[in-house]
Amino acid sequence: MDVFEIDITDATRAVVDAGALEAGRHADELVGTGPLPGTPAWDAEQGTDIPAQRQLAWHLLSLRIQRAAGLDGIETVVVLRVQGATWSAIGRATGMTRQSAHERWGARAAAVLDPMGTGQPEIVARDEPTR
Repeated sequence: MDVFEIDITDATRAVVDAGALEAGRHADELVGTGPLPGTPAWDAEQGTDIPAQRQLAWHLLSLRIQRAAGLDGIETVVVLRVQGATWSAIGRATGMTRQSAHERWGARAAAVLDPMGTGQPEIVARDEPTR
């Protein structure tokens, strides 16, 4: 058996998925998941931007953990862009400049968010760095 000829695509994807799930579990512990629906605390947050802020913080922290663990994090970057996160915020979470973050993930995120080339969703920040 030639170990260099074995297809490891599925195994690699499973490891990346497990790492991302673990990063999310740690983000749950560090940021929190918010109050349970139907509770007074949950009712108090309705109509505020607190849930959206928590969700954005959760994804930024998850991305930070993923990158520190050596994962790429493109899936989380796509979610962050749909949540309106700027390249500056993504860069800050990953220890790089907004331009470096855009160079690393911008084209791949755009390919997911605009597969037909007709424009990204309105919520995506229009903050591509200029050269």
